[in-house]
Amino acid sequence: MHTVTTLEDLRAARAGLSAPLGLVPTMGYLHAGHLSLVSAARAECASVAVSIFVNPTQFGPNEDLEAYPRDLERDLQLLDAEGVDLVWTPTPQVMYPPGYQTWVSVEEVTKPLEGTMRPGHFRGVATVVAKLFNAVQPHKAYFGQKDAQQAAVIRQMARDMDFPLEIVVCPTLREPDGLAMSSRNVYLNPAERRAAVVLYQALAAARAAFERGERNAESLRQVMTDTLNTEPLARLQYVSCAHPDTLQELEGPVDHALLSMAVYMGKTRLIDNIILGYLSPTDEKEHR
Repeated sequence: MHTVTTLEDLRAARAGLSAPLGLVPTMGYLHAGHLSLVSAARAECASVAVSIFVNPTQFGPNEDLEAYPRDLERDLQLLDAEGVDLVWTPTPQVMYPPGYQTWVSVEEVTKPLEGTMRPGHFRGVATVVAKLFNAVQPHKAYFGQKDAQQAAVIRQMARDMDFPLEIVVCPTLREPDGLAMSSRNVYLNPAERRAAVVLYQALAAARAAFERGERNAESLRQVMTDTLNTEPLARLQYVSCAHPDTLQELEGPVDHALLSMAVYMGKTRLIDNIILGYLSPTDEKEHR
């Protein structure tokens, strides 16, 4: 496994990799969810590259940039064991050198949900991912369904900017009790960790209602809200029943939808989602 930091070293290492190349962008502190993306890339591509970069431009002024968990040595050991060919670990100075002033802004799909709660977040995400695509030149890029809006934003950006690659969205990996795997789960104390399963319980309750025939969007949102309200430690920020691609809130009867939520457990903000209903073959591929 080749580990590089500078752009020059990345380009030299990239030139020696066999096609097709799969890229897994990460912010490090890897868990089984990240490694499932690596495994998917390994299965579909001749070469696999992983980026590790805690991107400062996607953190708000009161968010956890400095406290964000980091363990590069462990990350590299895990990636080496997975057979990764190339790891790029750029510094903020490499990604945003002095005088940097160019940003990528995706419009409508960034406005609801996380975009409402975290102004400027997706400008940072879109910019850094565009830079990763330009630098690494992958044929496929792998993202997790847990960050559903991020995946939608990146799909939109890749289409709009004519990036010659395929965006692959892989299923959310969960702990045995249903909690979505996340680097931020390490922040939870034991009581909060036990309580955090209520996010998945809320999604599962809405899915069960949908499978029993409930199709009203507001009713599905209410099922999630009612379930979350049974947990005293949970502080609800939003619940959503939205179109899986546009992320616009749905009203009335729905055939398929993205159910999502953001919930605070103590100081830790958790997100989760599932997709309900029939999807077209194209959607199934994009949302897998």
